[in-house]
Amino acid sequence: MAEAHQAVAFQFTVTPEGIDLQLSHQALTEIYLSGVRSWKKRIVRLKNSVITGVYPASPSSWLFVVIAILATMYTRSDPSMGLIAKIQEHLPVSQSMSTQCQAVVSAVLFSTMLWLLLIFTMRLCLKQLLSYHRWMFEQHGKMSNTTKVWVALVRIFSGRKPLLYSYQGSLPNLPLPTTKDTVKRYLESVRPLMDDTQFERMTKLATEFETTLGNRLQWYLKLKALWAANYVSDWWEEYVYLRGRSPIMVNSNYYGMDFLYVTPTPIQAARAGNTIHAMLLYRRKLNKEEIKPVSLSRIPGTVIPLCAAQCERMFNTTRTPGEETDTVQHWQDSDYVAVYHRGRYFRLRVYHSGRLLSPREIEFQIQRILDDTSPPSKGEEKLGALTAGDRIPWAKARVKYFSSGVNKRSLDCIEKAAFFVTLDDDEQGMMGDDPAASLDRYAKSLLHGKCYDRWFDKSFSVVFYKNGKNGMNAEHSWADAPVVAHLWEYALATDSFQLGYNAEGHCKGEVDSSLPKPQKLNWEIPPECEELISQSLAVAQNLADDVDFHVFSFRDFGKGKVKKCRVSPDAFIQIALQLAYYRERGSFCLTYEASMTRLFREGRTETVRSCTSESSAFVQALDGEEVPCRRLFRAASEKHQQLYRMAMTGAGIDRHLFCLYVVSKYLGEESPFLKEVLSEPWRLSTSQTPVQQVELFDLVNHPEYISCGGGFGPVADDGYGVSYCIVGDNMINFHISCKHSCPQTDAHKFGAQIRKALRDILQLLSPNQQEKEPKKTGESRPEVKKDQ
Repeated sequence: MAEAHQAVAFQFTVTPEGIDLQLSHQALTEIYLSGVRSWKKRIVRLKNSVITGVYPASPSSWLFVVIAILATMYTRSDPSMGLIAKIQEHLPVSQSMSTQCQAVVSAVLFSTMLWLLLIFTMRLCLKQLLSYHRWMFEQHGKMSNTTKVWVALVRIFSGRKPLLYSYQGSLPNLPLPTTKDTVKRYLESVRPLMDDTQFERMTKLATEFETTLGNRLQWYLKLKALWAANYVSDWWEEYVYLRGRSPIMVNSNYYGMDFLYVTPTPIQAARAGNTIHAMLLYRRKLNKEEIKPVSLSRIPGTVIPLCAAQCERMFNTTRTPGEETDTVQHWQDSDYVAVYHRGRYFRLRVYHSGRLLSPREIEFQIQRILDDTSPPSKGEEKLGALTAGDRIPWAKARVKYFSSGVNKRSLDCIEKAAFFVTLDDDEQGMMGDDPAASLDRYAKSLLHGKCYDRWFDKSFSVVFYKNGKNGMNAEHSWADAPVVAHLWEYALATDSFQLGYNAEGHCKGEVDSSLPKPQKLNWEIPPECEELISQSLAVAQNLADDVDFHVFSFRDFGKGKVKKCRVSPDAFIQIALQLAYYRERGSFCLTYEASMTRLFREGRTETVRSCTSESSAFVQALDGEEVPCRRLFRAASEKHQQLYRMAMTGAGIDRHLFCLYVVSKYLGEESPFLKEVLSEPWRLSTSQTPVQQVELFDLVNHPEYISCGGGFGPVADDGYGVSYCIVGDNMINFHISCKHSCPQTDAHKFGAQIRKALRDILQLLSPNQQEKEPKKTGESRPEVKKDQ
């Protein structure tokens, strides 16, 4: 119990002479510095809440209004139209205050009320302006007069130098579509997937629902839409994520990869030092709200803000298992990270003497863990498998074996950490004689690892491999991939372009020799708990072994050539996916493409149903004449863009139907229509991971510093999960997943079909250009290791 004693600030013993108190000055100093840091954060948070609360005005504007009102009073004019005099009459002041002083106080009170009214009016105006989305449906490069006026007004009411959360109070609520419109769009979306008999049956179910139960359910949703900021998000988090009882590993969690062609340093501890430090710098900026609000950039010079609510739970957060439902727990602060290495768990403090450790000091501490030869405690090595298996056994084990004593203290240490770190003994990345296969192994390692060497409940875990490669695994309930990707882009760019490494590949800077060693966590795992760990590991291992992954970089062309064909790159890829699936399976399937709804407060995602009548008509006609095929492709592309814009602006299908289904369950009503809709499998689940901070990466001078993006596991047992990342003008990275257990799916074969579909469509749109320009083949480009 030596580690436990080190954590105690003071000890006392009872002696015949009285109580003998022994103070630990070092521990008390750390407590004092920790308190100072905590109070600094509170003051910053209070200051930011004031600035955010009065946005788009500024606190200094209050003084301007007060001075303006006082100035008009001295010119013997009354801008308040008698209100200042009324305030003065009812002012509860002592007789000692002069009449002139009372008039000044009354004027200040009136000025404050006027200032608050102006702020309320400005925020209301901005909220109404941000509810306008017609600009999104206009042809690119052409702007209507209405949109031009809207752009000017948005610029006027947006204020200056916004903080991260400045726009939160001005974001509009997610609109609630009518049941009639949603049912109509749903029937349109499933038409290419059904024959006439099936479609006629579904139409009858939909019509019956719309005219009977649908109206009643919609009434409840209208109440929620009026009362709540977002009528979808809380139920989506609760029922889609937290109430799921199957493993979150593979089924829910997703991953992000390192640079594709570059490893900044081959030293594992050094890479960890820079990356951990960069992430803590990001957390500091997040706490101070110094990160610029994420916005759409379709209209140059105009800020169209996105909701930043998901950022609040990025750090110091964990998902806690329960028998019926899990919960997401968030702590305001944490001064350490939890580290796993060779079956042991460590607590690594990242602050010392009130300051953040430098990258070199974090590297030094990580190296101490790597050099530690102590064996894991009995049952400790594979403890993390509990977070990888089914949720109910983990919830029961947590209550029975981790609710008190040393196990509770150690578990609390992991769950309250800023984030989780795994020091992996494997080597990953694009390497060896078969770089394509090595990328597949890299993806599987990040998605599930050994099933016990990640803590899948943490908001995110960072993995550092023996050869200097890294990556991350993120839990899905608290936020969606773009939020985590923003952090990951910052960490990669800061690691390589700002912090850098010395000639030997180590982090720059000096080390404070007085740093205490990382604290090894203790566990007392009984045999019964070990049996539960083994059972969870068996479940997780079967799930992991069944995952088939294929990751590849498509370098024949990218969005540069696609845009020259006057086509949306996303629509181009989605139609290519439809073509690839049809060629492989001979049929179409319900297709899920994730679209964000963060134009609205607390918005998360909506579904774009990418398989349309237009896209299926193009795919079936592709081998016919070129001119009709081109026309059909244009129609399919325009339809996809229309659906994507509708999903972004709150006119999607699936979230509305999902909420109607939740209300029906609360009311105890059965709807054959909703039951069938919600049970339809998404055999093709897709998502684009865009590069959000292009200013951090110089792809012209440093084209090798590109990330491969990230991916996720298959959604359906007989389907595919496809994630893609459009990088620069000449590359598209794909991550394809499916299950070995399904004889109809094969990730590598589907990848080959995607390549062929992309080439065939571009050939169709620009045959002459394709003949003149030879294809580029760079998928097996070797990785470059660089020490900076």
